[in-house]
Amino acid sequence: MSYEPTVMRRALARLERRRDSRERRRFDLERELYAKQPRLKQVDTALRGAMTDMALLAVGGKPVQPDGPEITAIRTRSRELQAQRTALLAELGYGPDALDDVPACPRCGDTGWTQSGMCACLKELCAQEQLRALTALLNLTDEQNFDRLRLDIYSDQPWQGQSRSPREQMRRVTAVCEGYARQFPSYPLKNLLLSGGTGLGKTFLSGCIAREVSQRGHSVVYDTAINLFSAFETRRFTRDAGEERQARDDARRYLGCDLLILDDLGSEHTLPSTQSALYEVVNSRLQGERHTIISTNLSMEQIAQRYTPQLASRIGGLYWELTFYGDDLRLRE
Repeated sequence: MSYEPTVMRRALARLERRRDSRERRRFDLERELYAKQPRLKQVDTALRGAMTDMALLAVGGKPVQPDGPEITAIRTRSRELQAQRTALLAELGYGPDALDDVPACPRCGDTGWTQSGMCACLKELCAQEQLRALTALLNLTDEQNFDRLRLDIYSDQPWQGQSRSPREQMRRVTAVCEGYARQFPSYPLKNLLLSGGTGLGKTFLSGCIAREVSQRGHSVVYDTAINLFSAFETRRFTRDAGEERQARDDARRYLGCDLLILDDLGSEHTLPSTQSALYEVVNSRLQGERHTIISTNLSMEQIAQRYTPQLASRIGGLYWELTFYGDDLRLRE
């Protein structure tokens, strides 16, 4: 799983703010309880002194037996002090660990990482930050999810040249998209091609998929074909170090995310550089077994005419085409 750098930075910053906030609360409570019960501060100071004595014995150079008299004496003193501390806190109405620095996540100690990789707490924050970014790009609202998708806005009348009405077709398209999102990444279809005219729900369904997959803890990148090609062109031709670094980061997130949703393919000027960039993205993600959704107004036949035979072959052979047709819903509204 590879979240884009901006998402990761924001999630780590939130994790750090949580740690700072918890430490401030602990410090404020400590100061309050010390003022109410000065003896508590004395006991805590003595406990820290006992820990220091134990550490000095360990690094003193002189062999020390684990059950020797020096260590036994320090342990006895620590237990007595701990018992006093517990009693004093109880008198003040608090538990024995009220002033301890207890992490919110015991798995990672609030660092965000465990020995096996990213902790679940950091993954959750990344998913939240990613959804926030997707919301800004896709204008996602609470209404934009599969449970609130309305099929009655599509015509139930026969459509010229098609065996199913737009409503029946959308019922089938939605079933595939919902299964794809809710079973990601184990759904049998890895790559989708959403093709059809404007105002038929391609972007809406893309947003539904992006929301669902992101909330399940997978990295999702949504962008337009124009922005993607611009990043690859900048990476190739710019001489500005800052622009080149940003373009490389953008290219890595396009190639490395769990799910890439590429919107509006065909709106760009078709140049050799754009064809090369598109082939790199499609081929690299296929080789890496990463999932991709391409949304376009072009049919598969038009894609074959507009782009290279190699690219058309990859998309035609390894993407499942979902065709949208009917009246432009935005004009009807």
